[in-house]
Amino acid sequence: MSAATTMVRPARSLVGLGISLAALFLLMPLSIGAQEAPAAIDCSACHDEIQPTSTVHGNLACQDCHTNIKTRRHRDTALEKMSSREICSRCHEAEEQDVSASVHKKTWGCLDCHGDQHDIRKVTDLVSPMSPFNQVKVCGGCHENDSGLIAGYMESVHGRGLLKSGLINAPSCSDCHGGHTVVMTDSPESPTSHSNSPEMCGACHVGVLETWTTQSAHGFVWVAGDPDGPVCTTCHHSHRIGDPQFGAERLHFPDECGNCHGDLYSSYRHTFHGKATNLGMAVSATCSDCHTPHANLPQDDPRSSVNPANLEQTCGACHPGVPANFIQIDPHNDPTNPDDNAYVYYVYVFMMALLIGVFAFFGIHDLLWLQRTFVGTLRGEFHGLAITREKGPYVRRFPGIYIFMHVTVILTFLLLAITGLPLKFDNAPWAQTIMNVMGGVDAARIIHRIAAVGTFGYMMFHLVHLAVRIIFKHERGLFWGPNSMVPQWQDVKHMVGNIRYFLYLGPHPEGDRWEYWEKFDYLAVFWGVMIIGLSGLMLWFPEFFTLFLPGWVINAAAVIHSDEALLATGFIFVFHFFHTHLRPESFPMDPVVFTGRMPLERFKEERQREYKRMVENGTLEGALCDPPTREEMAWIVVFGFTALSIGLALAVGIFWALLSH
Repeated sequence: MSAATTMVRPARSLVGLGISLAALFLLMPLSIGAQEAPAAIDCSACHDEIQPTSTVHGNLACQDCHTNIKTRRHRDTALEKMSSREICSRCHEAEEQDVSASVHKKTWGCLDCHGDQHDIRKVTDLVSPMSPFNQVKVCGGCHENDSGLIAGYMESVHGRGLLKSGLINAPSCSDCHGGHTVVMTDSPESPTSHSNSPEMCGACHVGVLETWTTQSAHGFVWVAGDPDGPVCTTCHHSHRIGDPQFGAERLHFPDECGNCHGDLYSSYRHTFHGKATNLGMAVSATCSDCHTPHANLPQDDPRSSVNPANLEQTCGACHPGVPANFIQIDPHNDPTNPDDNAYVYYVYVFMMALLIGVFAFFGIHDLLWLQRTFVGTLRGEFHGLAITREKGPYVRRFPGIYIFMHVTVILTFLLLAITGLPLKFDNAPWAQTIMNVMGGVDAARIIHRIAAVGTFGYMMFHLVHLAVRIIFKHERGLFWGPNSMVPQWQDVKHMVGNIRYFLYLGPHPEGDRWEYWEKFDYLAVFWGVMIIGLSGLMLWFPEFFTLFLPGWVINAAAVIHSDEALLATGFIFVFHFFHTHLRPESFPMDPVVFTGRMPLERFKEERQREYKRMVENGTLEGALCDPPTREEMAWIVVFGFTALSIGLALAVGIFWALLSH
């Protein structure tokens, strides 16, 4: 081996050694790193109570969220002070950006809505706090007292559909307000804002949105970009959305429409439809029944449901087969406006003049009478009338058939008043109470009509009875003379004499069989039955009467029926009650009308002319009779005071309603 060869080998050995050392130096950090990298830690040894088997994060290890945990022994290692949003945003960056721009950015963390950090569920999981069924509980944790939002939703058609009927597609909180992007409702970006609510609601109510935007005057305004036009939440509100086809929600719609259409709302409330809905009659027509809820167009639009060409179909929905004149009835007639319908206006003026004239005359007349009888009572001019049985003979005033008729008049009149006055004064605080006691508007209408039939019945009976007395019994003096109910010149003189007596200008005139105020009461029944009865029949059967009468006659009939009923009830419960029962001479009740008899001594005092005539012609002896028995008086007192009390209560109600109105 040569010296050169010997020298090369040591050199190669040194080069190899250097390469080996360099490789070892480069690989050492990797080796050291592999030894120090933390292995997956089994936390269950200490935290066996945490079993996230059903969580959506089941594929994550504890250290994916608890990033500072290096070993199993971490008692002295402080956990990271990070919010749930900071931790969750590592994977859910987009959601964090949405929350950061929402109204919840400063107040809520992820776990506040999504629940247990070790049991996060998918929102489609029914047990998830963010499932549609549970959202209302989570949101209600903060919004429970916000103007009744949660309570309103729970009772709404949406809340009942979701929580009571279990309809998973019924909207919950996030369906309307969004999930992570919740903003203030008045923000332009909010889906529940005024301008965005149609699109939000239309996401589910596709057909309604299409109809509303293409066939509704309201929808046209929204499409044109008017920020003040009515939208879904204007009429349906937001959280208290009810079913518009039933119950209270139907009854509430006229008030909603009235917020914008004040004049039409006022005229609607004065019609039967408006009064009935105000008292809870859900089947009565509301605005949407005539104008439709989402295709409401101006009357001059050929497509409008209230266009004259379409009224037969619109009205026919409730009144099938209506004649041509029926659709001329004005559902918004204002009788106080001569430009609305002159004929109805003149009827209104006449009825008001009649009502004011009668009330003014008898109001003054009876106030003068009242003060004079008070003075007379203090002077001892009257002995009064005790309800208890009086000694001495009685005089028969009229037979039992008239007692029966008067009791029938009392019963039917009170029923008509009780069922009719709440409708007349539907806004009075007592109207709803009475209507509830009667069983609601539907039941009250039936009772009212039964009483009306009874009224027609006793009137026909009385007319037939008069005919029998005239034709078959040949009685005379029914149309003239002292026994007649027809007003005569003697009644005028008696009235003048009474007024002079009231004013201390003359003596009390002698009374006869019938006083002028009694004749007025009697003839008022004829007038009332004819006027109230005929107008009531028109309102009961408008389809029949418009076969041969123009539609405005039905509007006039409503005015006549209402005002004449007020005249009748007001007169009976105030003036007739005073004339008969409440004046000091007969207070507290005159039982003559129930017994047909009165004490002879009282007869001499009150009916001097008739008493003298009966003495002269020898008929007094045959008219004397026994006093009523205690049993008769007991029935009379109970029935009489009951009727009197009801009438006086209704009189107070009338004055209360008129003054409050």
